[in-house]
Amino acid sequence: MEQHSASPSSRRALISVYNKDGALELARFLSVSGWQILSTGGTASFLQAGGVAVTDVSAVTGFPECLDGRVKTLHPAVHAGLLAVRANAAHTQKLAELNLAPIDLVCVNLYPFFDKVRENLSFEQTVEFIDIGGPTMLRSASKNFQDVIALTDPADYAPVIECLKAGDVPFAERRRLAAKVFNLTSAYDAAVARFLFEDSEHGVFAPYFTLPFKKGMDLRYGENAHQKAALYYDAGARGAMEGMKQIQGKELSYNNIRDLDVAWKAVSAYHKFFGAQNEGEVFTVALKHNTPCGAACARTALESYAKTFACDPVSIFGGIVGVSAPVDERAASEMAKTFLEVIVAPSFTPRALEIFAAKKNLRVIEASVGAYGGAPVEAMSVAGGLLVQTRDDELCEKWQTVTAREVPKEDIADMKFGMMVSMFAKSNAILVIKDKAVVGAGAGQTNRIWAASQALARAKAITDSRGENPARVLVSDAFFPFRDCVDEAHTFGITAIAQPGGSMRDKESIEACDEHGIAMVFTGTRHFKH
Repeated sequence: MEQHSASPSSRRALISVYNKDGALELARFLSVSGWQILSTGGTASFLQAGGVAVTDVSAVTGFPECLDGRVKTLHPAVHAGLLAVRANAAHTQKLAELNLAPIDLVCVNLYPFFDKVRENLSFEQTVEFIDIGGPTMLRSASKNFQDVIALTDPADYAPVIECLKAGDVPFAERRRLAAKVFNLTSAYDAAVARFLFEDSEHGVFAPYFTLPFKKGMDLRYGENAHQKAALYYDAGARGAMEGMKQIQGKELSYNNIRDLDVAWKAVSAYHKFFGAQNEGEVFTVALKHNTPCGAACARTALESYAKTFACDPVSIFGGIVGVSAPVDERAASEMAKTFLEVIVAPSFTPRALEIFAAKKNLRVIEASVGAYGGAPVEAMSVAGGLLVQTRDDELCEKWQTVTAREVPKEDIADMKFGMMVSMFAKSNAILVIKDKAVVGAGAGQTNRIWAASQALARAKAITDSRGENPARVLVSDAFFPFRDCVDEAHTFGITAIAQPGGSMRDKESIEACDEHGIAMVFTGTRHFKH
């Protein structure tokens, strides 16, 4: 299938780049090797200043650049030269009739739309960074990759030079370069489409689901050692994951990143729902197997972490901890007593970093509080398809007391705190809350009564070990299908329950609460997390 290109003395290369890294070296090599260099505008001036003889594209097309540079290479003289199949006699004859010549290499990189769409530009300014001519040339060259070398990544310049020194670029490499072009242009178009769909009611669930993701790093493996994995960043929007800075520790694993993602979502949710009214309060969450095994608020990072740890000192081993405030020496000293995989916070004091440095494998990550960003949707692959949904970012639709007993004011903060944590706990999820700390968690159970029993038993063990009164507040991520959870809660001293409501048997649960003197609130918002 490999085609024979023209001899070097008759080859032509079109170079038009926004990012000029490596372009001069490539052009010098081609020029010395006998290639004719075609170029446009700023790139032509750049190459000429570097001592490379350049033919302006307008001399080939017979048509000047116009419309503020919007039209430079959109011309049959360019695209016929790119798309003509050299082995097709009719194509070569037509080029001769039209007095046109083939173009054998295109080196183009695009206007930086990925970067500009993140900046605070006006709509009109952003539109001007939508590249038309560049993607069009690259697509033409890549369709005819057997005859035309398509370059868009400076990292590929040197390998192509080596191939040309050895004779020519082989078929497999040409095909790989063409694939990279379509991979890039599809992501580029996805970023443009998302920008144009912005503020449109059709934007989130457009006819085609496309998002621009660029590979950030390969991972050692996936969930298990036999699975391959990589991390991709949203190229068209700033996200928390891309903005995180690893201070120390070994590489993050696939499972680390999944837990890190949920931990920072929880920290960001706390900041969104409670940060303004609770200034000076520190929120800490501990994650294990993608679900919270502890979460708490307190006045200092040390106290917040200690309350989080106390929820489940066993499960936190090998877990991930997210903190909403800077981690100081006292908090670091306490955290260092337990094997943790990752600690993420907005910052760390120098002394805290010295303490963590003794644990070489511990990953220490800095992230901006409240910064999550990225696409407004979440996606999960299924066989032959993709499930897409908007984020769960609404705490409560309503706050309705449905029992004879009103919720005591001192319990409301605990109920709202628990409902926020339930957003990140695997369903079925029941949490028992005391003093804005999880003291019992039942998550990932296949029925709600098991989740309730687990959470309540754990909470009793904790409060009994401290010689404290039982916790009073229980929250559920979804409605109670039967009254059994209320009856179980009563046996453990629960006096206030928050749940979404919406069951056919809501009345039975309300009646059970009234029998036991329990106050119950319906929030109207379910927080399933499968």
